[in-house]
Amino acid sequence: MATKRDYYEILGVSKSASAEEIKSAYRKMARKHHPDVDKTAGAEGRFKEIGEAYQVLSDPQKKGAYDQFGHAAFDRGAGGYGGAGAGGPFGGAQGGGNPFGGDWQQYSWSSSGGGNPNIQFDFGGFEDPFELFEQIFGGGFGAAMRRRPTYQMSVSFDEAIKGVTKDIETETRNAQGRLERKRMRIKVPAGVDNGTKIRFGDLDIVFRVDRNPEFLREGADIFSEITINIPQLVLGDVFEVETVQGKVKVKVPPGTQPGSLVKLKGKGVPRLGSHGYGDHYVRVNLNVPKNPSKQEKQLYEELYKLGNERSSPSDKKKGWF
Repeated sequence: MATKRDYYEILGVSKSASAEEIKSAYRKMARKHHPDVDKTAGAEGRFKEIGEAYQVLSDPQKKGAYDQFGHAAFDRGAGGYGGAGAGGPFGGAQGGGNPFGGDWQQYSWSSSGGGNPNIQFDFGGFEDPFELFEQIFGGGFGAAMRRRPTYQMSVSFDEAIKGVTKDIETETRNAQGRLERKRMRIKVPAGVDNGTKIRFGDLDIVFRVDRNPEFLREGADIFSEITINIPQLVLGDVFEVETVQGKVKVKVPPGTQPGSLVKLKGKGVPRLGSHGYGDHYVRVNLNVPKNPSKQEKQLYEELYKLGNERSSPSDKKKGWF
């Protein structure tokens, strides 16, 4: 993980700088590195850094915490100042603490100019840098500096995985400030996810992806489940499972434990903005018969006895399983 730059260094001020000096430095740097002005590589990242640095150093409480704890004061994964819970694709939750009150907020914005149009930033408690910019400059910095209109597009789970072309109709303001209706044909790239924002011309589109009852998606990875019986777990078996790329045979090795994940490399979702695919994980569940037949009971009893005979005296109470 890259080391975050010092906020004072980003704005080019000293720790003893006054509030007015900090604001003046922000205005100068934000004008220079706004993505619609600065067309050099990395402009988006610099603009984000500048906004984040100003939000901390312009707030006495946040500035005090930063002076004492550094970037750890705003790290959701750090101890003390707001830890984070862990979760997984099949349960658990994720969360974090905000040392300055309230819940963590997340905003995303897409790149401008020659950068990757799929870059997303997570501000974890910091305000959207474009909104901050408009607050400071009063929206009068010029038409190029104003936020682009945002359109929310709903796509199905399969459309998000494979890509799709859709026609939309939006309302935009012309140079005279009048609303005009505009039709656009949008080619949605394969791999968009819920909340992905991409620029199409002068329009930002935020995607809302429907859920799938069979699959759980985590970024470019897909999770699904199969349920098998005890002999199949003990002896191993081969199963056919559905993936977003079609049916695939899965080999469950002998001795697989219930709840294990079998990885199907490269059988997940296309990685947006890059080459390659995510993976597909199959969770193996155990089916325990509730009403076994008389013959099944006899076989299980024999297995139980065999298991006890093979166990050491100290393990006899543990049973076959």
